[in-house]
Amino acid sequence: MYQDLGIVALSAPQAAVVFGVALGLAFGVLAERSGFCLRRSVVAGPERRAAAGVWLAAFTAALIGTQAAVAQDWISFADHRFMAADLPVIAVVLGGGLFGAGMVLTRGCISRLTVLSGTGNLRAALVMLVFALVALGTMRGVLVPARLWLGEATVPLGQAVSLAALPGGGLLWAAVAGLGALLVAARSGAGPRALTLGFALGLLVPLGWVGTGVLLFDDFDPVVFQSLAFTSASAETLFWLAAASSIPLGFGTGLVAGTVLGSLLSALPARRFRVQNFESPAQTGRYLGGAALMGFGGTLAGGCTVGAGLSGTATLSVAAFLALGAMVAGGWATDRVLNGARAGQGAHRAQPAE
Repeated sequence: MYQDLGIVALSAPQAAVVFGVALGLAFGVLAERSGFCLRRSVVAGPERRAAAGVWLAAFTAALIGTQAAVAQDWISFADHRFMAADLPVIAVVLGGGLFGAGMVLTRGCISRLTVLSGTGNLRAALVMLVFALVALGTMRGVLVPARLWLGEATVPLGQAVSLAALPGGGLLWAAVAGLGALLVAARSGAGPRALTLGFALGLLVPLGWVGTGVLLFDDFDPVVFQSLAFTSASAETLFWLAAASSIPLGFGTGLVAGTVLGSLLSALPARRFRVQNFESPAQTGRYLGGAALMGFGGTLAGGCTVGAGLSGTATLSVAAFLALGAMVAGGWATDRVLNGARAGQGAHRAQPAE
C-alpha cells in the first residue's frame, strides 16, 4: 500500500517515524486538555467519576473504531502478539498488578507522565527515564530471565483468545461493550467537552492500527503493526538515545517525542506550563519505586494502560482485558493501602504527646 502512495522521499520505516510524531502530537494535546488518565479513574477522590467518563469515552471510540476497521478487512489481528494461543497468565496478572501499584505511587500511568513531562513536571520526566530503563532491562537486559521464568506458566486458550470468537462476532461485541461504556461515561459527570476530547483521543487507536497496518504496509521494507503504546515506545526511545549511530529511529520514538511536544504546545498558551520538582526524599523514593514497578509490570503484562488497556482491548484480546483488570485491581488496592496509612498517621498525630 505504501508504494501506491507515491512517496519517494521517505521509506516506509521513515514515514512511520513521521506518523508516530503526528499521532503523538495529537495524543499529547488531547490528553493534556482532557486530563486523560486511568489512575484518576481508580483512586478515591471527587474527580474519580468524571475521569472514568473521559477514559470510557476513549475506550468506546478505540474499540468500535478498531473493530469497524477489522470488519472492513482493512486490518487483521490473527497473527498479532495479543492473540497468542497460550496465555502467560501469571505474568499478565502479576505484571498488571505491579503496573497498577506503580501508577498510584507515581500519581500517573506512564502515558500520563509522558504528557506531564511536556508541561514542566520534572518528577514525571525522571519517572519516564527510570520506567524506560527498567522496561528495556526487562525486554533485553538483566531482567530477561525473570520475565521468561514468569512467562512459563501458560493457559491454552485455543479459539478463545479473542472476544470476537463469541457468537455474533467482534463488531457486535465491540458495539455492546462500547455503547455500555458510553452510557456510563454520559452519566459520569464529565462535561461534553471532556467527553468529546476523550472520544477523539480514542479514535487515535484505530488510526494507529490502520496507519501502520495498511497505509505504511510495505512488503520490501516492513513496518511493525502497532498503535498507541508507551512501554515498548519508551524502551525503544531510551535504546535509540544510547545507540543512535547504530539503530534507526522508529515509530515508538516518534510517538514519545510527539506526545511531549504536543502536551507542551497545549500547556503553553493555556498557561499550564509549570516547573515542578520533588518535595521530599520520601516522595522521590516513592516515585522511583513506582517507576520501576511500572517498567517491569508493563513489560510482563504486554503493555501499559494505553498499550494494553486501550489499544490492546480494542483488538478484543482476552489477554489485554485481563491485563487491564489487573492494573485496575492493583491500583485500587494500592490506593486503599496508602489511604489507610495516611489515616493512621493522622490519628497518631492527633494523639497528645506523652
